[in-house]
Amino acid sequence: MRNRTVAFRPMIIAICAITVAVTYLGGCGGGGSASTGTLKLSITDKQSDDFQSVVIAISEIRVVPNGREGSNDSDPGLPVLAKFDTPKVVDVMQLHFIQQALGEVVLPAGRYSQIRLILAANPNGNQDPVNYLTLKSDPNTKIALTTPSGQQSGLKVLGPVEIKAGVINAVMIDFDPNTAIVKRGSSNEYNFKPTGIRLIQTDSVLSEFGSIVGNVSTAFQQWSSATVSVKRRGTITDTDPIASGRIFATYTSGKWQAPFSAFVPASEPGWGYKTFISSNGFAIYSSSALPVVQGQATDLGEIVLTPQ
Repeated sequence: MRNRTVAFRPMIIAICAITVAVTYLGGCGGGGSASTGTLKLSITDKQSDDFQSVVIAISEIRVVPNGREGSNDSDPGLPVLAKFDTPKVVDVMQLHFIQQALGEVVLPAGRYSQIRLILAANPNGNQDPVNYLTLKSDPNTKIALTTPSGQQSGLKVLGPVEIKAGVINAVMIDFDPNTAIVKRGSSNEYNFKPTGIRLIQTDSVLSEFGSIVGNVSTAFQQWSSATVSVKRRGTITDTDPIASGRIFATYTSGKWQAPFSAFVPASEPGWGYKTFISSNGFAIYSSSALPVVQGQATDLGEIVLTPQ
């Protein structure tokens, strides 16, 4: 079998590149004491027109408290969520509207800034890689993913994550291959953008879910971040958002833009989900109350911010 190498080169961008952390307020009971909560971590994925498989081999998962972002992976101040004697192999392309559990840990209540995925190293020589992708146009060729940061300091998946005391706090890693893996020029090599991997916090472990997706943009003036919040409207009317979080923009295709997604339970007759987006210097956007169907994406399309 032919092997090729793909360079995973994390990019440092002054204005954070395309990412979203959507936080569901609340949690399930039975997940800790008055000062601790349980973090349950899983992974899901969006589909891609280009990739047949995207396989990662996870050796360890650590949680990073606020203020410890510069710590080494071996720092005892970074709780270990999971450690695998044999790396846990995940093909994220098989997880469309499906969650695969990665592990759980009891943590002090508070805010955490990162989840770190420490990946197994690809073997040298002619052995098959353990971190790789295959293309739909050539599904039999494993293209090795070279991920030096994944083995040394971990793939840093940015939060925030809030651990509430006394409950189960469910978090999904949303691996978006359309923004996480980018072909470089005309070569058969691909660059990796860690910001294409996102954390989504939900109020429970969702066995079935749909999503709300969109792309926030403006060509008029620069913007760095916005807040996305989701409320139920109809026979159920939320005062506080059932979901909220920040999205971060990057300049691509002549405009500042940030695609986002939020995984939510399917709506029911009589109520739907209304999405609000606010950013300093821009008018607040609000959608209609729209239904969400299990296993499907409700697409808000291009959401153009209007300067105030």
